[in-house]
Amino acid sequence: MTGERGNRVVGVLGGMGPLATADFYRKLVHLTPARIDQDHLRVIIDSNPKIPDRTAALRGEGPDPTPALVATAQALERAGADLIAIPCNSAHAFLPAIRESVRVPVLDIMAEVAAAAAAMTPRPRAAGLLATDGTVETRLYHRALAGRGIEVVDTTAPEQARVTAAILAVKAGDLGPAGREHVRAVAAALAARGAQVIVLGCTEIPLVTDPDELPVPVLDGTEILAAAAVREAVSADPPAEEFPVGGRRITRLPPPGETPAPGRTYDGAGKPNAGSSEPARRS
Repeated sequence: MTGERGNRVVGVLGGMGPLATADFYRKLVHLTPARIDQDHLRVIIDSNPKIPDRTAALRGEGPDPTPALVATAQALERAGADLIAIPCNSAHAFLPAIRESVRVPVLDIMAEVAAAAAAMTPRPRAAGLLATDGTVETRLYHRALAGRGIEVVDTTAPEQARVTAAILAVKAGDLGPAGREHVRAVAAALAARGAQVIVLGCTEIPLVTDPDELPVPVLDGTEILAAAAVREAVSADPPAEEFPVGGRRITRLPPPGETPAPGRTYDGAGKPNAGSSEPARRS
């Protein structure tokens, strides 16, 4: 099914957790090239907080969330979704099973973040990762970033405990200063050990992060996934412009088939900006 104006319908496999899903949808709306209601994308959100804890499952401490993830993805497809985004990093450990269960594309947040990191100028050699224990232990980001020639600066055990505390605070509805201080402190420690960019690799983390307070640039996985969903959903000829998110101007990642090139930037429609370098095409 295709939405109005030729756009594809975006399905959101959410609820992990609810605040993170709401943040993803807000960013999706802000990144959509629209001037009136009807320019926006049709979005079907299944916020399913009953999906078992992903990290607990990955550590052998809880039930397998695969059946619930698959059932929710299939429900989105039946409801009319043309593509699916999952604003939960740890759930991507189960991405192969989800993809096999549906006929529509399912975006990969790690691949999108790695592409965004590789497109930065200057290109970072190392990234600090703020993520759940499950995401860290499955090395999902490590593999995606290594494929782009970027290493991960790992957290120490005490630092990871602070990241977990920040995540759990958000899940409990606490967006206060304690979680923000955990993020600031760990990000600063990672930067001191060589991280040239910080990856917000858990969708709760952006809710307690102010990029202006961190010592190096930030890659917000939620924002990048939202940009990818818009890129894949928009019609062939959307308006070409950038859109503000959180007071910053956001450039979209390049369209499918085009590899980010140093010096090349992209407008709000995913089209190359005038005067930027020529794109590299995938072989």
